[in-house]
Amino acid sequence: MKCERLWTNARLATMQGGVPGLGVIEHGAVGMAAGTITYAGSMVDAPAARETIDCEGRWITPGLIDPHTHLVFAGDRIGEFEMRQRGASYEEIARAGGGIVSTVHATRAASEADLVASALPRLDTLIAEGVTTIEIKSGYGLSVDDEAKMLRAARILGEARPVTVRTTFLGAHALPGEYAGDADGYIDLVCQTMMPEIAAAGLADAVDAFCETIGFTPVQTERVFAAAKKHGLPVKLHAEQLSNQHGAALAARHHALSADHLEYLDDGGIAAMAEAATVATLLPGAFYFLRETKQPPVAALRAAGVPIALATDCNPGTSPLTSILLTMNMAAVQFGLTVDECLLGVTRHAATALGMQNETGTLEVGKHCDLAIWDIERPADLVGRIGFNPLHQRIWMGQ
Repeated sequence: MKCERLWTNARLATMQGGVPGLGVIEHGAVGMAAGTITYAGSMVDAPAARETIDCEGRWITPGLIDPHTHLVFAGDRIGEFEMRQRGASYEEIARAGGGIVSTVHATRAASEADLVASALPRLDTLIAEGVTTIEIKSGYGLSVDDEAKMLRAARILGEARPVTVRTTFLGAHALPGEYAGDADGYIDLVCQTMMPEIAAAGLADAVDAFCETIGFTPVQTERVFAAAKKHGLPVKLHAEQLSNQHGAALAARHHALSADHLEYLDDGGIAAMAEAATVATLLPGAFYFLRETKQPPVAALRAAGVPIALATDCNPGTSPLTSILLTMNMAAVQFGLTVDECLLGVTRHAATALGMQNETGTLEVGKHCDLAIWDIERPADLVGRIGFNPLHQRIWMGQ
């Protein structure tokens, strides 16, 4: 097939499955037509093209993917960081009006336009590091109108910038003040009112929940998952971050796209995830920022063949991180992931964590022509360096 555009004289890290490592092709080329990859292979066999671009030996990877963020919110919580550094406890911060409650208040008070404007600099920072696909959750509105407002803002971000946005409804993120002492009543609202309206409006691509001692119980989480199934929405879960609530196994029973955090994941949860092909999305930014010491069981996940994705978890309180490159470094240093695991974690496995494995995440014919072209000597440069952004060019949908 003739290509509209052909990138030649490149070193490809295709990230394809079924091949060793990163699927490297040393003297490679990538062809594109109508925003789709039409060729990815050796220069020797490359087709003709209307336009040819000489990459001068640079590396090409798939565009990077951030599969877990809370990018849309209002206000900030840097003041809480200052308080913690001065020795304040979580309870003291909460009594001072901090914590997620402060973000909920600010987000409810913000307009849709305000939320878009505040999120754009965060999105632009990620785009500047080669991100072409990003997941954005709600979860700071905690009311019908405000959760929908957050998701509309996320959709607008995908129109305002050349990036693919996948939205996730996270109404079961925390208990709003007006439902204090009535978590079951709030889950009624999430399942019976919020989700039907959000699904009918086409605002969510998936549904998430926070299954934790300070969040929602497994029984309440299961109700959210049942409602999601009724509306044809796939699920994912914040699981085993602070304790083992067996959320990962619950998510796997519902064929979740991913279970995220996972510091307290046990062998039963790992086995369930492996059987269900549920991706383990690790969030090293939150681990770092909260000074956690309990590491996710990477060796056991690896041994069980559970795919591992990585994400920034960008949020105002526990992971104010807008660098996918630093995320990879953190995962390598803190969790012991290899370079290949880190790079696959923000490409192929991240795509699977979003249910997009047939659309993006690898350099393969038929997938979106989402590329990141790098001025590096080897792929390890993207993982092993800090504060270094060697992006030469980012291509989204062939442009």
